[in-house]
Amino acid sequence: MNQRFPRILLALVGCLLLLNLVQAAFTELLYDEAYYWYYAKDLSWGYFDHPPMVAWMIGLGSALFEGELGVRLISALLGTATVALIWILIDNPDRNKYPVSLFLWITSITLLHAYGFLSLPDTPLLFFTALFLLAYRHFLQKPGIPAALLLGIVMAALMYSKYHAALVILFVLLSNLRLLRSGHAWLALCVSLVCYLPHLAWLYQQEFISVRYHLFERPNQPYSFTKFTAGYFLNLIALFGLTFPWVYKSLWQYRTADPFRRALKYVAWGILLFFFVSSFQRRVQTQWLIAACIPMAVLVGETLLNRPQIRKWVVRASMANVVILLFLRVGLVYEPLFPVPFEAHGNKAWVSSLQQTAGGAPVVFENSYRQASMYQFYSGAPSFSLNNAWYRKNQYSIDDSESIVQGKRVFFIPVVDMESTDYYLDQSGKKKYGWFIDQFTSYRKLRAGTRPENSYPSGEEGTFWLYNPYQKPVPLQDLKFGIVIMDGYKETQRVIQVRPGTGEVLPGDLSPADSLQFRFRFPETGERPVYIRAAVTVPGLIFGLNGNTQKISE
Repeated sequence: MNQRFPRILLALVGCLLLLNLVQAAFTELLYDEAYYWYYAKDLSWGYFDHPPMVAWMIGLGSALFEGELGVRLISALLGTATVALIWILIDNPDRNKYPVSLFLWITSITLLHAYGFLSLPDTPLLFFTALFLLAYRHFLQKPGIPAALLLGIVMAALMYSKYHAALVILFVLLSNLRLLRSGHAWLALCVSLVCYLPHLAWLYQQEFISVRYHLFERPNQPYSFTKFTAGYFLNLIALFGLTFPWVYKSLWQYRTADPFRRALKYVAWGILLFFFVSSFQRRVQTQWLIAACIPMAVLVGETLLNRPQIRKWVVRASMANVVILLFLRVGLVYEPLFPVPFEAHGNKAWVSSLQQTAGGAPVVFENSYRQASMYQFYSGAPSFSLNNAWYRKNQYSIDDSESIVQGKRVFFIPVVDMESTDYYLDQSGKKKYGWFIDQFTSYRKLRAGTRPENSYPSGEEGTFWLYNPYQKPVPLQDLKFGIVIMDGYKETQRVIQVRPGTGEVLPGDLSPADSLQFRFRFPETGERPVYIRAAVTVPGLIFGLNGNTQKISE
């Protein structure tokens, strides 16, 4: 152990683990962390936005500790272990001569600090990317059934972390196409698929709702060089902070004939180029690039050992990065030190204010799964995110959380602030208004659509269909029906109400697991919609997200 991990490195990794645990316990949750904590309240093989690994981690940690530490315990352990795995992957005989320099370099990587304790899907993605690369190196060195089994299991764990993991596996394969002729490689693939079958079964049961959303229904914006492509290059700088000139220079100059190091280069360049191309279609978020940091950390680490001049400058820049990052980490706990308002500050305060206003009634947030989950975490009281046609689907759209507030007296917080007698103070201390609804009803799980599909015959008749997935009848006289008109970027423009045509008489109720259809006339909009979606609502609420997005044929 000491030969592989010098004592000074063990001490530094131990200090990092202690820092991560302390940070985890004393930093208020981010909104996404609260959302994934909400996942973990009902452990499953899948969730709307992501595979289940982050929920499993939070569920395990919360079984051991309460509060923020429970949410982040496993993340703090995995984040620290990722640093150790990167050290192991830097397989260079001079590694033990410069443990402090390498540790500074690894811990200077910006998002390795954040994902060293935050419970987000990228935390297990980083850990299992490093573990996958280590298992792949072992597979190359000692091919056989044990190595194939290990590689297959780790690949499955990687895919259970985040769907971006597919890029890591794909680029490793492209770096060594001889794997296609390896029986052991096919065995690893089969093992990974068997381990991944429960999630695939979950996707099938949910009609691949996650895939549909990420690939086909996610709203976009018109292309902007500043926001999209230039923003992508800013993300490249943000990944590595002050060390970025030497990082990308080292990556560009690195040459190798070794199949493992070639895989590192393929993964790093593959992810960077994939999202560069993506930047011409949508805004690339910084964390989407995070998996590239593992192979880049290894390749740059080896460069530092082989080139003293680069090592000198990278170590200096790394020290500056670490100082800045430590200052920001302190600011996450002690708000006055943080340079700008941040979402990890003031959540306990606004939740307490709202809880006092709600007086024990469940709280319904319109279009905010973030606030709904944060409120539930810090208050312990039930909440619900009511998603309408101007928002997007999320976990609240597919679970049974709606049933908790149906027929109850709730405190409703609209997305558009409208002054009333009841309010609470938000994170910034401003009044946020809402009102009480005595018997809340929403029916957001009703499924709907129009026929002919992928068509909008303006002014002509079509068919509107409705399916009741509830275990009780739904009174049809309370419902309104509409068509959501969207532009080419899937942004909602307006909702047009439609009514059954002349002679169409709807029954009083729609029985459980039953469906109906009625004829209606497509509204004349004066323009041809690019996308539409069927929508349903009740009086007093905005139309929901009841149908799938339908692209109108040319």
